[in-house]
Amino acid sequence: MRSLLLPSLVALVLAVAAPAAAQVLERQVTDFTEKLEIGISTEEIAITSDFRGADLTIFGAIDGFDASLLAQGKYNIIVVLEGPKDNATVRKKERVFGIWVNTQSMTFELVPEAYSLSSTRAIETIAPRRDIANMGIGVDHMRLVPLGFVGDGSTLGEFRNAFRRIRETSGVYQRDPGGVQFISSSLFKASVRLPANVPNGIHVVRAYLFRDGVFVAAKALPLRVVKTGLEQAITRAAHDQPVIYGLLAVTLAVVTGWGASLLFRKE
Repeated sequence: MRSLLLPSLVALVLAVAAPAAAQVLERQVTDFTEKLEIGISTEEIAITSDFRGADLTIFGAIDGFDASLLAQGKYNIIVVLEGPKDNATVRKKERVFGIWVNTQSMTFELVPEAYSLSSTRAIETIAPRRDIANMGIGVDHMRLVPLGFVGDGSTLGEFRNAFRRIRETSGVYQRDPGGVQFISSSLFKASVRLPANVPNGIHVVRAYLFRDGVFVAAKALPLRVVKTGLEQAITRAAHDQPVIYGLLAVTLAVVTGWGASLLFRKE
């Protein structure tokens, strides 16, 4: 009896899943005529010690566009500048016997150290929220996976919200609905912010094209951010020779303290 039921059950499952699979396949093989091209004025940005942040302008074009759809405002662009990725720890402070102490913490795996987003309008109005979330576009949809997390997950949402709030408050995560503007029929420009504390390393500029709420194409370009001068020398020494750097830092602190005591001591 069991051997007869099994083939029937398999056939029923395949019959139910076939329409959904066909829809997915149809979406994957859809051929769009539009192509997206972007460009930036430089592939490398040198950061000096007095750097206070800057705006980076990205220019782009839509090739093979439909003029009627463009006239109706059916095309939308999202541009993201994403920094190098590293683990990030969020700590929760609570008052214990009148003293604020760290009681809990959570480390998220490989999150961008900087993230700036510009778009033709609010991303929630460009495409269905589910599609935007699946593509991981925007601070609210960023992939935040706890490292080595063990627990019931009741505090996961709290730590994720705290992480986003801290990053946006500090200015390393930014969003600008309306920061992308069409300057001619198919040409556009976008402005994304480099914060004052922009991290070293390879950043990635990503542009996404949507047509009437449907994702069409994407393009990515690398952007190298390097520190120059004394700041770069100090940073390199801290990473390449941490022991020597630590000894010099301690020696400098001792000499500075001793010099200050001589300068301000009372006779």
